[in-house]
Amino acid sequence: MGYRVVVAGATGNVGREMLNILAERQFPVDEIAALASRKSLGTECSFGDKTLTTKDLDTFDFTGWDIALFAIGSEATEKYAPRAAKAGCVVIDNSSLYRYDPDIPLVVPEVNPEAVDGYAKKNIIANPNCSTAQMVVALKPLHDRATIKRVVVSTYQSVSGAGKDGMDELWDQTKGMYVPGQEKEPAKFQKQIAFNVIPHIDKFMEDGSTKEEWKMVAETKKIVDPKIKVTATCVRVPVFVGHSEAINIEFEEFLDEDEARDILREAPGIMVVDKREDGGYVTPVECVGDYATFISRIRQDSTIDNGLNLWCVSDNLRKGAALNAVQIAETLGKRMLKKG
Repeated sequence: MGYRVVVAGATGNVGREMLNILAERQFPVDEIAALASRKSLGTECSFGDKTLTTKDLDTFDFTGWDIALFAIGSEATEKYAPRAAKAGCVVIDNSSLYRYDPDIPLVVPEVNPEAVDGYAKKNIIANPNCSTAQMVVALKPLHDRATIKRVVVSTYQSVSGAGKDGMDELWDQTKGMYVPGQEKEPAKFQKQIAFNVIPHIDKFMEDGSTKEEWKMVAETKKIVDPKIKVTATCVRVPVFVGHSEAINIEFEEFLDEDEARDILREAPGIMVVDKREDGGYVTPVECVGDYATFISRIRQDSTIDNGLNLWCVSDNLRKGAALNAVQIAETLGKRMLKKG
């Protein structure tokens, strides 16, 4: 037997990816509902070889449904997630609303699948920030071997992390560079994104960091180990899909780069592409549509006793959002919701 599954926010970038990935991975679905706001009501969405028509999220009755994948933002989630959870439907939420609630598990299945067991406290599981998700997949197997003390990460985050409006703005500004009269002033981003990079994602905090940078710190501690020190600089770049990260890691113990490479090759969810030659690494364009987190440029950091550098790339709409949510649903099914 399968599950009755809801995808809320089915017309957005992440919601559509959730439907695609549920079908691709042949998640055991007996019935599926695609929900959207009233302005998108009746929009058609693809689920494998089926076409779904969106239903009204505001009036939907979650009673009798097993799992709901939410991709609707924090404000709407605050209204509808408790309603679904109270009706007995387990919510897997992609927004930031519940990530830091101690009673709600924050899960990356390759890293802390056992945390899923805590879902029953509120019937909600949180999906991490896109930039955190791919990084902790890389950190966990190395942490298990040599214990990570400190991480310094610089991100190169695609515009799809800001939704459809971010992608449209990059496209329109790029066209405007070549077509007179079609110039596009910044609206979604703080400055021009075409042919530029912006060291600012989310709101600024009192200490000078941004909320996106704070998220990476707090979420890494919750998912992997609260003792790990993390400092991040998060940058928006003119790439449509795919987040990249340059990660510097300091360990308690020495870890040779060759051993690290072997560990990562065997780790779940990771593909190592690390040839010391022209093109012997993965870029965001190459990761689009893939499930894996790609690791390249693994090398010793000679400036500290126990340091490594690596390059980490992943499809942020997949591992950073939709794929991780579906993997949580798979883990939930295996651990807690077995049927038949």
